[in-house]
Amino acid sequence: MAKMEVKTSLLDDMIGVGDMVLLEPLNEDSFINNLKKRFDHNEVYTYIGSVVISINPYRSLPIYTPEKVEEYRNRNFYELSPHIFALSDEAYRSLRDQDKDQCILITGESGAGKTEASKLVMSYVAAVCGKGAEVNQVKEQLLQSNPVLEAFGNAKTVRNDNSSRFGKYMDIEFDFKGDPLGGVISNYLLEKSRVVKQPRGERNFHIFYQILSGASEDFLCELKLERDFSRYNYLGLDSAKVNGVDDAANFRTVRNAMQIVGFMDHETQSVFEVVAAVLKLGNIEFKPESRVNGLDESKIKDKNELKEICELTGIDQSVLERAFSFRTVEAKQEKVSTTLNVAQAYYARDALAKNLYSRLFSWLVTRINESIKAQTKVRKKVMGVLDIYGFEIFEDNSFEQFIINYCNEKLQQIFIELTLKEEQEEYIREGIEWTHIEYFNNAIICDLIENNQTGILAMLDEECLRPGTVTDDTFLEKLNQVCATHQHFESRMSKCSRFLNDTTLPHSCFRIQHYAGKVMYQVEGFVDKNNDLLYRDLSQAMWKASHTLIKALFPEGNPAKINLKRPPTAGSQFKASVATLMKNLQTKNPNYIRCIKPNDKKAAHIFNDALVCHQIRYLGLLENVRVRRAGYAFRQAYEPCLERYKMLCKQTWPHWRGPARAGVEVLFNELEIPEEEFSFGRSKIFIRNPRTLFKLEDLRKQRLEDLATLIEKIYRGWKCRTRFLLMKKSQIVIASWYRRYAQQKKYQKIKSSAIVVQSYIRGWKARKLLRELKHQKRCNEAATIIAAYWHGTQVRREYRKFFRANAGRKIYEFTLQRLMQKYFLEMKNKMPSLSPIDKNWPVRPYLFLDSTHKELKRIFHLWRCKKYRDQFTDQQKLIYEEKLEASELFKDKKALYPASVGQPFQGAYLEISKNPKYKKLKDAVDEKIIIAEVVNKINRANGKATSRIFLLTKNNVLLADQKSGNIKSEVPLGDVTKVSMSSQNDGFFAVHLKEGSGAASKGDFLLSSDHLIEMATKLYRTTLSQTKQKLNIEISDEFLVQFRQDKVCVKFIQGSQKNGNIPTCKRKNNRLLEVAVP
Repeated sequence: MAKMEVKTSLLDDMIGVGDMVLLEPLNEDSFINNLKKRFDHNEVYTYIGSVVISINPYRSLPIYTPEKVEEYRNRNFYELSPHIFALSDEAYRSLRDQDKDQCILITGESGAGKTEASKLVMSYVAAVCGKGAEVNQVKEQLLQSNPVLEAFGNAKTVRNDNSSRFGKYMDIEFDFKGDPLGGVISNYLLEKSRVVKQPRGERNFHIFYQILSGASEDFLCELKLERDFSRYNYLGLDSAKVNGVDDAANFRTVRNAMQIVGFMDHETQSVFEVVAAVLKLGNIEFKPESRVNGLDESKIKDKNELKEICELTGIDQSVLERAFSFRTVEAKQEKVSTTLNVAQAYYARDALAKNLYSRLFSWLVTRINESIKAQTKVRKKVMGVLDIYGFEIFEDNSFEQFIINYCNEKLQQIFIELTLKEEQEEYIREGIEWTHIEYFNNAIICDLIENNQTGILAMLDEECLRPGTVTDDTFLEKLNQVCATHQHFESRMSKCSRFLNDTTLPHSCFRIQHYAGKVMYQVEGFVDKNNDLLYRDLSQAMWKASHTLIKALFPEGNPAKINLKRPPTAGSQFKASVATLMKNLQTKNPNYIRCIKPNDKKAAHIFNDALVCHQIRYLGLLENVRVRRAGYAFRQAYEPCLERYKMLCKQTWPHWRGPARAGVEVLFNELEIPEEEFSFGRSKIFIRNPRTLFKLEDLRKQRLEDLATLIEKIYRGWKCRTRFLLMKKSQIVIASWYRRYAQQKKYQKIKSSAIVVQSYIRGWKARKLLRELKHQKRCNEAATIIAAYWHGTQVRREYRKFFRANAGRKIYEFTLQRLMQKYFLEMKNKMPSLSPIDKNWPVRPYLFLDSTHKELKRIFHLWRCKKYRDQFTDQQKLIYEEKLEASELFKDKKALYPASVGQPFQGAYLEISKNPKYKKLKDAVDEKIIIAEVVNKINRANGKATSRIFLLTKNNVLLADQKSGNIKSEVPLGDVTKVSMSSQNDGFFAVHLKEGSGAASKGDFLLSSDHLIEMATKLYRTTLSQTKQKLNIEISDEFLVQFRQDKVCVKFIQGSQKNGNIPTCKRKNNRLLEVAVP
């Protein structure tokens, strides 16, 4: 793979202007046109100094690959084209190498790509930091916290399909090597009003739709939910489905992420039960009912939903029903209970749903922090990532937009302060004189909102705490009294007469001139949203729940900890959170990402100039550029500056041997750049006007063209000389090779001619010699033939008298020899197979060979039997020996024998050693068991059969109970005298015992077995092996057995059986036992 070509400067092949500080001329139109030009060429990132402007492309771009990560890794910020990876790398290296805590502030309006930007920052840091199992686990947990928080805190809005409806600040903690140790997440102002009501075209939080789409039927049944969105009042139906969003797949992703982060199964179950309870709260509806005293109260229409909620949460139904109908007010020692009308009941229901979901979200953040927090106590380096709402200007702006815009005012204030501070520190560090920069300070707007005595938030809190009738109108009147003279506050009813004729401002509104523009706020709902009241009855009802998580979410419901003090308002809580955040950010080195949305259609390739202009204004980007350009517009270290522009001066080109600063001084003096246009710092050159930089770039471009022409000329000359020398060398080589070739051809021609002449001469000589040899050979052959004929004549004349007497015998012997030879050759080709059971044998060809033919057949059979036996293992030999013994004992004597020939003798039909049922029997027998089988023992009295285990060992025959395994009889082999059986096809046999022996007290054994042939054979061989005496095997259809003191005749008869083919035994009298065999 070819090495990727990498640019070495921000200024190389620049589309538009990569850094807005260098934009010339600087105005709003040129700023927008530059952004649009870069956007059209897929350049979605632009710098303002160290600030990154990010435009949402609304499509995937191939600029976030692992190769891009490696390209920006450990590179100077201005070395490559603008990218979010450059800022991420700069922040990470400053944290790792310079031990500076960092924070990355990501701002912009909804849909501008803030959430995606924070993911890209975290993924880049995860990719470039250390590796290892423990480090990878921490990185995975930090990354997987995003899907969980997005599911519970993001929603589809008209501007963004995945809009963050809460502010998030994450501190990622690193060790001294730069490896992540853990993190801490802070959340700000969840938009909990969305739980109960969503604007048209928007959705509730993602998790509600994900559960209903992705959960299994069984899980939905557990949560008492149905898959139909229309069943729930809290879910808007007009935007329930979002194109390109798979809620079912996202639900699986969320469950997997919760498992990776560290949620236990019961915790995950509890979270989804709370979500289901919130969803079902919206289905509770109320109806009015009049009491006797004339007061209106509310009743729940359908109590089935209430019952299911109580089953989910473990709350007593009557307690929750009362909490929706009554309100208890406590003052010192007095309690007053009042009924709630229908409107108040609906307010209580929605307040409970909002509080329940909001507290669940805060619990989730806390639980995630427990999992991802650093486990070590060592000193940590911190990188903070702030992903928070941008400035919001809607048609109807309420309390939420007021709080969000207040936060953005504070962020703008700290942005300007930290930017100026950073500029001032760099000037002082480089020894450049610092001049004061004029800029708009929005502290006056922050003071208008947050002043402890006269601020809008203070007035709102005071109005909420004031006794008597408190409404949004009274709050507006108070603002008109206190803030009327403030230059950034406007109201229709203001005392300042200049606003009385402003008909664009309704009576129930006030307007604040923020740094980003004027915003008109609807005062309706300010008091209620700031109070954020949840009736104490509902808190106490939630605390009484048996559901562990819900009980933990409402600690104030504990009767033992009743606090009559009013809880802090939403505005004061958010003000304190913002103050803490600002204090935290001021301790860190800031890095900024300003996100811009190019259009409201969420479509690619569309750039709306008016919309972008609006965002540029309220983000204060032009103000940022002016602050940055108030001193010096461009600064660069001496080494890269000299490296880039050294070709513009003969003294510095091609190599400068002295210090880099001296080289830059020589370069700028040679170019006659006015001294007021630049200053020399300790390590950097500062250029005041972008025109000077662009002049240097133009000169460099022209010089590069001249150098390219020079290099091209020198290269062409070198190439021509090289080609000439190569052709000259080639000509010499070719000539030498041709001369060699010509001489070789001439030599080959002479050599071939000489060979032809030589061959003719040698042929003539050879033919002459051949003629002489042929003549000599014919003479010798003639003399030999004459001598042979002469000697033959002499021999025939001498022995003629003997030929007639011996001729017949000689011919007979020769003929017989030839017939024998033919016989053996034919036998060789007709030999049968080597199987011992193959009966085939070639037909005898001649009668006189009859005895020879039979003997050969016998010898061949013996030979192939031996070959077959040689293949046997010792175990097979033992089996065949037993089979041979059985053949000698029972062949043609016992009708059962032929059926047993094909059955192998197994011996151990019962796995006594493996079966725990026979453990007792195994422990009692310490000898090797030769055969173990279940047999039927014939009762001596009535002929009925009883199952017994028959065991044969080397020294004994044993009978044991099949069920218990207890040994009933044990007979030494020496006491067995004979085995009797019939000649018929049955399994009965009698074991005769020696008279007077201990085992013979009850008489002989009459048994029945399915493996009679095997048992008798093994008993015969074992007895012969141990006693050296052959066991008598008697085969007869009548034989006597000894039963105690009597001898009984056992007689086998043929007969039809009721049980099919099973033989039966019957005691006829004291002297006869009949066995009927089918």
